Formats: sequence, C-alpha cells, structure tokens
Amino acid sequence: MAHIDLKDPRYYLNRHESWLAFNRRVLEEALDESNPLLERVKFLAITASNLDEFVEVRVAALLQQLEQGNQLAGPDGLKPEQQIERLAHELHSFVSDQYQCWNQRLLPALGKEGIRILPVSSLDGKATDATDLFFTRQVDPILTPVTIDPSHPFPHVINKALCIAFLLRHSRRRTTYLGVVTVPRKLPRFIRVPSKNGSTSYVFLHDLIECHTRNLYKGYQVISSGAFRATRNSNLYLHEEESRSLLELVDTQVHNRRKGDVVRLEIEGDAAPEIVDPLTRQFGLRGWQVFKTGGPVNLSRLFSLAEQTDRPDLKFPPFVARTLSFAPKVVDLFSQIRNGDVLLHHPYDSYEPVVSFLESAARDPQVLSIKQTLYRTNENSPIVRALIDAAQTKEVAVVVELKARFDEASNIRWARSLEEAGVQVFHGLVGLKTHCKLALLARTDPDGEVRQYAHLGTGNYNPSTAHFYSDLSLLTCDPEITSAVHAVFNYLTARSERSDYKPLFVSPVDLAKNCVELIDREAYHARRRRGARIIAKVNALLDQPVIEALYRASRAGAEVDLIVRGACALRPNLRGVSQRIRVRSIVGRFLEHSRIFYFENGGEPLVYLGSADWMPRNLYERVEVMFPVRSKVLRRRVIEEILENYLRDNTKSRLMRADGSYVRALPNPGIPPSRNGFGCNVQDFFIELAQEKQTPSQDSMAWAASVA
Repeated sequence: MAHIDLKDPRYYLNRHESWLAFNRRVLEEALDESNPLLERVKFLAITASNLDEFVEVRVAALLQQLEQGNQLAGPDGLKPEQQIERLAHELHSFVSDQYQCWNQRLLPALGKEGIRILPVSSLDGKATDATDLFFTRQVDPILTPVTIDPSHPFPHVINKALCIAFLLRHSRRRTTYLGVVTVPRKLPRFIRVPSKNGSTSYVFLHDLIECHTRNLYKGYQVISSGAFRATRNSNLYLHEEESRSLLELVDTQVHNRRKGDVVRLEIEGDAAPEIVDPLTRQFGLRGWQVFKTGGPVNLSRLFSLAEQTDRPDLKFPPFVARTLSFAPKVVDLFSQIRNGDVLLHHPYDSYEPVVSFLESAARDPQVLSIKQTLYRTNENSPIVRALIDAAQTKEVAVVVELKARFDEASNIRWARSLEEAGVQVFHGLVGLKTHCKLALLARTDPDGEVRQYAHLGTGNYNPSTAHFYSDLSLLTCDPEITSAVHAVFNYLTARSERSDYKPLFVSPVDLAKNCVELIDREAYHARRRRGARIIAKVNALLDQPVIEALYRASRAGAEVDLIVRGACALRPNLRGVSQRIRVRSIVGRFLEHSRIFYFENGGEPLVYLGSADWMPRNLYERVEVMFPVRSKVLRRRVIEEILENYLRDNTKSRLMRADGSYVRALPNPGIPPSRNGFGCNVQDFFIELAQEKQTPSQDSMAWAASVA
C-alpha cells in the first residue's frame, strides 16, 4: 500500500464551511414543498437562529484570533484570516438566499392560505383603531426613545435586540440627529389584527412602532428609519483557577456577554446611508460585517408566526409517542429494569419513563440516594422538581454544568434553587464542561440487597426537547455499568481519577483513545479478510486523529458509513484514501441528536451509545461518557431497527461528495415515504413503527418477537 500522509490539508474540509453547508440543508427544508407550509416557515426561522449562534460564537472566535495575531492553521491548512475571507462571501450569499426563500416562496404561499403580514399603513379603519389602541396601552408605556447628541451618548444595544434607528431633523434648529428605539422583547413580534373573509392578518411590532414615531419624537421631522440588530461576541472567557466561586464567575460573565464586541450588523436593505454609516462606525465594523436584509430583520421571529397561527392543516400531523408498558406481573419500573435493560428511542418512545425513573426515586422510601448530571433542562423541569423533593428524605447530589452555552443563566437559577432545597450541588471539574447524561440511584430492593440503577442517555434531561430531538436512553441495573457510573460521579465531585472506567469510555480520560483503537481494530480485521464495518451516527465529525483512523480503516478495506448531521471535516470517496467511506446527513422533522457507534468486530458486533460527538471539544475538553449496549436483543434493535433504516433513508438524506457539497439521495423529495417502496423517510418510518408497536423494549423481548 502506497504511503500517504493522512495529515495532508487536502484531505480535510474547513469546519466552518461544512457547518454552513449544514445550515443550507436546513434551508432546503424551508424550500421543500412536501413539508407543511408553517413547518417550512419554522425551518427558515431555524436557519436564522442557527446563523445567530454561528456568528456570535464561531465568527467571533475567528475575529478574536485575528486581533490576537493568531495565525495557526487548522487541519485544512487555512489560517483565521483566510477563513474569514471565505466565510464573508458565503455568509452574504446565504443571507440573500434566506430572504429569497421568504419573499419569493413562503410569503406568497402564506398569502394563498389567507395568512397575511400587512404594512401598518395599509390597514383599514377597524384594524387601525385596534393597533392604535394596542400601541397606546401596551407598547408606548415601555418604550425609551433616545436622540443621539452631546448630552445623550449612543445607548448600549443589547446582543441581538431588535432596534429602530431614525434619521431626525429638529423642527426649529434644522439640525439632523440619529434616534434609536429598542423594540421591547417582552411583546409579541407579530400583532394579530382584525381581518375579513376568514383570513389571518398580522403586522410586525417594529412596523407598528415606526408608524407611531410622532408620539416618540415630538418636535422632530422623521426623514427616514430602519430596523437593525447588532450581534455581539457571546463567548465566555473564564479564568476558573483565579475564581473563588465558579457560579459567581459565570454569572458575571453572562452579564458581560451582553456587552461583547459587535461582530455583525443586520439592517433593513432600504435604510438610508445616513443611518447605516453612523451605525457601522459606532460598532467599529468592516464592510462585510454589515448585512443589508431583503426583508424583516431577524427571521428567527418567524417561529412565533408559525406558533401563533392556528392552522393544523399547515403543520405536521400530531404524533403521540409510544409509552412504556409493564409486563403483567411487574409492579414498578425498578422491577422491570431488574428483568432486563430498557432501551428507549426518543421521541418515538415517550420520555416519560425517564421522568418517572427520577420521580419514582424521589417518592420511593427504599431509594437511599440520587446522583444526577444536568447540562440543559427546561424552565419548569419535572426532573429538577423531583430532585428538590427527594432532598427532603434522601442524599441527593447534582452536577450542574454552569457553562452550557446560552443556558448559563437558567442553570445558575437551578443550581441556587437546588442548593436552597438541601441538594449537594457541584459544578464539575475546572477547565472541563460536564456534558455526560447520567443519573444513578441506590435502592434497597425486596431481596434486601442495595442495588444501583442508572440512566445513561445521548440527550439532555429536557422533557420538552425530547418531543423533537432524536435520542436514546438506557435504563439498567447492570452492576458493571452502574459501578462505572458511580466512579464517574466520584471523578466529577472529587476528581477521583481512575486509569479507565470500563465498560464505559470517559473523556478526557480514554474516550478518544478507545474510539481510535476500535476503528483501528476494524482495519486489522479487514486486512485479515474478516468482517470489518463501521457505522457511526454523530452530530459532527471534526477530530483529526479520529478522521485519520477512519482513513486507515478505509484503506485497509473496512466499509464505513457515517451519518453526520452537521459539520464534517472528512472527505469521502477519495481514491486511495476514503473510497470505502460514505457520509450522509439527515435533516427532517426531528433534530437528529443521538450518537450511535457500531463496529462489526470480525463477526462479534459491538454497539456503543454516548453523549460525545467526534469533535475535539467533546473528546478533550468535556467530561463525556460512551456506554455499551450489552444485551444482544437491544443490540439487534439498534442495528436492525435503527441504524439500518437510517442508511435506507433516501428522502431526507443528503449524500456528501468529496468536495464537501451534498446531493439529495432521492432527486424528488416529494415522493411519498414507503417502508418497502422507492421513497423512504426514516423519521416517518419510526413514527409508523411506534404507532404499530405500543410496547417498546423490555429487554426488548416485545421487539424481538415483533421482528422474529
């Protein structure tokens, strides 16, 4: 085999360009007329929300590297300045395509369905009276108009707050000023107005404010106006070793995030230069950082349009998740887990058993202790309430990750509430985020034995997102797994380190090393003509050592199928390097979030699930856990029911080409899904399966019987 330098930059795609390609796949869903109309509106809003985070985190980090003189190139050989130059063009092109989707596709389609967004100036008398009353009672009292002059400096503009700039001329002095009003975040972005003929009509809140400028700037003539939005650097820069309290440090930095440097200005495309130029100077931006929009600033506002509009016929049909059924002689969840591991595939299997696992533990007098990690959870979390209740009678310890990006403030509130209730709250390890999804109970069972029960998952403890995130949960009392989970908690609370946590893989201890070894073992089997295949489903694939190992496996003859939702730096189908590697991305109704790893292992298959993607931050900068599926029946379910159908999808799959571009697996995505026919939408397949089979895995004998 000819020698090839697998570190050659030609074999790697730029991570940021690959992520933008992912966001384009989401935009394709907004353009796809086989999706319900209001769901298409939501997909467009998702692209805008995704882009916000990309700019305020990734682009901001590149700009900061430039400021610091950092010229370190990535695996693809591009230095920060080169990346910025290439991203600038792609960002503007993408924003243009977003507004083309809105103006030429979605807005006309909404109009045909009787859903209209009207200019305030076009309203009839009745609608005008209604909006005037709304403005007077609910909007005007909370507005703070500012005129920029020597005694009124430019106001601080909060990160991503929608604002309106006014070019003003004083009626007596004839002097020109700039005025700024922040659109209140607490008010709805769309105001419903009375309409005729059964149509649904809205006006934008910012349009309503602009039309009432006479009430805000009396004594001025309004020459022109334009809505704008400033996106700030939202990275947290923490020096944990110097801080007495990580909680107080993060709390301070979250507050400071609102004051970060501006990295992007979005402003209405028809705004006058006399407005655009002063704002550009005020924020210290270069030309490429100014985005003149072809429609309403901040398309993520369209989420509320889809939510407010009561048109079920224009949304995905409602789906009720399959619920866990108990066997006739099983009296509770704990006895069911003792009968065999339980595997749940969310959102097709209800998340309720996970919530019940913790709520039952809180109520059960036989449960002695509860340990839990929390990375992200919902505002009114039943899981957190259960932990607070449990603290009255049991030992409860919770590791709360304060640095979960954009959830820091929420997690700080939860941490303080838990502490007040008597929960032992920990904040993980200095320098490492706690991203693993673990819960561990100790319980005195009817046989008198104190037994540990564990939940290990690929997704956050968030019952809300569990309705639309694709994830996997394992409930087990396997003593080897629960003992290892116990050791991980000791690592998190006391930094009690072990050389390994078998049968678990734990980052940053050994997860990356073990993944590379498993991949290399497939290469070893391939060279000896044994069964050698890898299937990996992750959200992102960016780690260079893992990619090199996958290249080695391909060159040795192993077949590799990668299901990568987002950014992927690996180039498939390169002759002599990756010709046996196939990469696909699935974007659909549910967010693909599960991480699944299959290794054929010479005919003795191994299946692992986990919280980590194959990215440097997951493998070296976070505490993550990858855990085995040890039950043969459950392994079959993961392989045959889940992975094989992901690979069969040809409706929502896009196949990656060597240059990093993607092509649809099926040219016509509108072909109806069929389990056995030409078109297959894997998410619809899982929905059909859940509706047919109302009893999921009870060491999944029910599943085994259904496929026998």
